[in-house]
Amino acid sequence: MSGEGPVEGVDARIRENLERLAKLMAEAAARGGRDRDAVRLLAVTKYAEPKWVRALHRAGVRDFAENTVQRGVAARESYSDLAGARWHLIGHLQTNKVARALSTFESMHSLDSIRLAREISAQARRRSLPVPDLYVEVNVAADPRKTGLPADGVAGLLETARAEDLFPDATTRGGIAGLMAMAPAPAPGEPPGAAESARPHFRRLRELRDQLVRSGLLPEGAGLSMGMSSDLLVAIEEGATVVRIGSALFEGA
Repeated sequence: MSGEGPVEGVDARIRENLERLAKLMAEAAARGGRDRDAVRLLAVTKYAEPKWVRALHRAGVRDFAENTVQRGVAARESYSDLAGARWHLIGHLQTNKVARALSTFESMHSLDSIRLAREISAQARRRSLPVPDLYVEVNVAADPRKTGLPADGVAGLLETARAEDLFPDATTRGGIAGLMAMAPAPAPGEPPGAAESARPHFRRLRELRDQLVRSGLLPEGAGLSMGMSSDLLVAIEEGATVVRIGSALFEGA
């Protein structure tokens, strides 16, 4: 697809949203004792119009996220002219979609079983493809409606992956990069972006990450993929290294 030029009004609004978010994220990072640069923003494009995505790219955004392999493949093709764009999977990954996912995404934020880890490893070796950064999805809220491993099941997955040498080149090619979680929906009346009710769940994920780093099952600097438009400030205060932002980027566009 050929590139489209700036759209009057849209580019300005997208830039305003990005500047506002950058300020809020910097303030939240400071409250957590970190720099703004310690947090990567993934722009979720599931509901985004093409002109919005292109405006984000013109504004300097390079990391984009989709929630299914099919949508990611389509987006990568549709936006193939966006120089330097990187695509990330933030939704559930089925084992029969692994091969396509490996050739599409820079990172996957939904590793939720040793079976899936084995399939990613096998397909990467078979096809000589690099392993993306993998985030283990943790159901920290023990919500039966959500996917992800229970918190007490993460160590077992990591131990098995290491014992089976599933990602031997992880230091240079990707592999298990950290943990991911989604907090329950904000309580009624909570201000957008704050969501104090999410804090205990994000704190639990950080504490689990720290515990796994101390035990040697996660590398130093392992990341935390947590926080969306509704709760990104609390997530950053609690240590998020990746936030997945959609609606807040496109307000008024």
